[in-house]
Amino acid sequence: MLAAWLLRLKGFRVLARRVRTSVGEIDLVAMRGNLVLVVEVKRRPTHAEALAAVTPRQRHRLARAAASLIARDARLAGADMRFDVVSVDKWMRVRHLSDAWRE
Repeated sequence: MLAAWLLRLKGFRVLARRVRTSVGEIDLVAMRGNLVLVVEVKRRPTHAEALAAVTPRQRHRLARAAASLIARDARLAGADMRFDVVSVDKWMRVRHLSDAWRE
């Protein structure tokens, strides 16, 4: 997965992929220091379309899934959390949007 490699190149350790919780799925969970990334990965023809595909409803679902994940994983308990989006366009170019939204 290109998104995971990009995060690794930026110094993050990918903790999990496709994490299923009772309220939804998280594409990637990564960590660097005390920062935990909850990453939504979108592949669309353009980066703009990929970002538009992350709707407010989906953001809320991801926040609930992240809260569920943190509640069951002790190593994430005291960490700072950030929501990011990684978009992949039709040419397989990858972009990482840090701090895409806040809950």
